[in-house]
Amino acid sequence: MSIVVTGATGALGRLVIEELLAAQVPADSIAAVVRNEEKAAELAARGVELRIADYSAPETLAGAFRAGDRVLMISGSEVGQRVAQHTAVIDAAKAAGVAQLAYTGILGGPDADFALADEHKVTERLILESGLPYTFLRNGWYTENYTANLAPVLAHSAVVSNAGDGRVASAARADYAAAAAVVVTGEGHLGKTYELSGDVAWTFAEYAAEVAGATGKEIAYRPVTPEAHLEILTGAGIPAPFAEILVDVDLAIGRGRLAGTSGDLARLIGRPTTPIAATIAAAVA
Repeated sequence: MSIVVTGATGALGRLVIEELLAAQVPADSIAAVVRNEEKAAELAARGVELRIADYSAPETLAGAFRAGDRVLMISGSEVGQRVAQHTAVIDAAKAAGVAQLAYTGILGGPDADFALADEHKVTERLILESGLPYTFLRNGWYTENYTANLAPVLAHSAVVSNAGDGRVASAARADYAAAAAVVVTGEGHLGKTYELSGDVAWTFAEYAAEVAGATGKEIAYRPVTPEAHLEILTGAGIPAPFAEILVDVDLAIGRGRLAGTSGDLARLIGRPTTPIAATIAAAVA
């Protein structure tokens, strides 16, 4: 039996493996499912088993899982392709007889009423229909979704959003990774659904103030209409389909869909979630 992490060279997957190793899980009991062996060389050097497979090539997934494995299935990043990709993973996991399939979905699950959630909702349904022992990790927003894009904020001295006064209960990516590691190593998580989010829900005005405090620059929050935001994003070179998703997410934030603070994340990791100020400070250091 191994603890298997799919998408293991991605930002979340690498952090999960770091959490597992820090928790003294033997490296040879961890399997990293990766597309590119070279990108995973550092993991292999530390004794982590590599299993080469691609979500988009179902035939490669046949060897990705073993009977009794505990699997963390990190959702694919290719919007529009994820249902087919996730179906291939679920089918392979079922065929192998894994003991757990933990899936990183989206906050709110079936109640999430924005386009980015659609593939996650279908995936959860497919997992339930498969009969596999499951755990649903419904991840809220990563603070890094915003801090990774500080350059235009600093260049224009403004945080721009069409979310109005909506709030975001974000947490650091490492917080979500820690929760995932707990779920695939601990007991009592089968059949459970966790709504994972930060302890504090913040507004974009508050986010702008935190960025200003961390950088010493004057940063304002500039609320805009969805139409204006879409024009700004596409004008900055973001492809229109993805820009439309970002605008739709902001509308969902305005409706309160990413503001939930269930406390599940803090309870799983046994500590408060990382404040946005800490993630901003790390990003501008």
